[in-house]
Amino acid sequence: MSAVREDIRDFLRREPAAILVEVTGAAGSTPRDTDAWMLVSERAIFATIGGGQLEYMAIDQARRAIRSGLSAEPMTVPLGPEIGQCCGGRVGLSFTAMHPALADDLIARSDKDMAERPHVYVFGAGHVGDALVMALSLAPLRVVLVDTREEELTACTVPRIETCLTAMPEAVVRAAPEGSSFVILTHDHALDFLIAAEALKRADAAYVGMIGSKTKRATFRNWLTREIGRADLFDRLVCPIGATALKDKRPPVIATLAAAEIMTAALMWRAQTQEAVRGRG
Repeated sequence: MSAVREDIRDFLRREPAAILVEVTGAAGSTPRDTDAWMLVSERAIFATIGGGQLEYMAIDQARRAIRSGLSAEPMTVPLGPEIGQCCGGRVGLSFTAMHPALADDLIARSDKDMAERPHVYVFGAGHVGDALVMALSLAPLRVVLVDTREEELTACTVPRIETCLTAMPEAVVRAAPEGSSFVILTHDHALDFLIAAEALKRADAAYVGMIGSKTKRATFRNWLTREIGRADLFDRLVCPIGATALKDKRPPVIATLAAAEIMTAALMWRAQTQEAVRGRG
C-alpha cells in the first residue's frame, strides 16, 4: 500500500520563520472553533482559521511581526460590519513564532489527525473511481483506492490518497478498521458482489455503497439470498451511490453526489461513536 502524507513537514522546511495563529476563543457565530489554526510565513500560508477579513487581519498581524522581529500581540476580533463580516460572533487569536519544539508538536498533531480520520475504501480505479477519490481527497478522510490491476492504479495521480494493489480485495475489507466506509465500483459485477457481501457482514461499517442500476440492485439481492442466505444484509446497502432526482450518469457528477453522501456517513459515524464513548465515561 502506498501513501501520500499531507505536506506540513514540507511547509515547515520551506518556511522556518512561520508564525502559528490559533483560535483561542470563539463566542457566538464564528467561521471556525477553537480547534482551528494556521501557519503564516512571509510568502505563504498553511491551513486556515476560516477565511474572510478575519483571516486577512491575522495574516497581516503575523507578517508584521515577522518583518519587525517582535512578538505579535493576541487579538480579539468582533465579527461585525466594521470588518466586513456579519457572523456576529467574537474570535480570539494567539500568535506564536515557530521554534523546534512547536514544529514537532504541530507535526505530531497533524499525524494524530490523519491517524484518526475515517477510512474510505474505493474499490475500482476506473472513470468513476478516479473521479470519486478526487472528490474525496479534499475531505478530512483517509482515502484508499483499491484495485486488482496495477496499470489502473499507476494511472491515478490524485494527491493525498493511498493506493492498494491486491488480488483479494475482500481481504482488504476484512482488515479495515471499524468505522470504515466501502464504495464498490469495479470492472466486474461478480467482484462487486463479493466485496459488497464482505462489507455488509461488517456491522461496524459506516457506509457500504455500490454503483449500479435497479437491475443490478435486484440481481445482488437475489444473489445474497441464494448464496449467503442473508437477504437482511441488503437493507444496509446504498445502491446506486449518489442517488438523487438528478439523473446524470457522467462520472464527475456521480462522484460529486456520492462524495457528499459518503463523507456525511463517515463523519456522523465517528461523531456518534465519540459521543457514546464520552457517555460511558
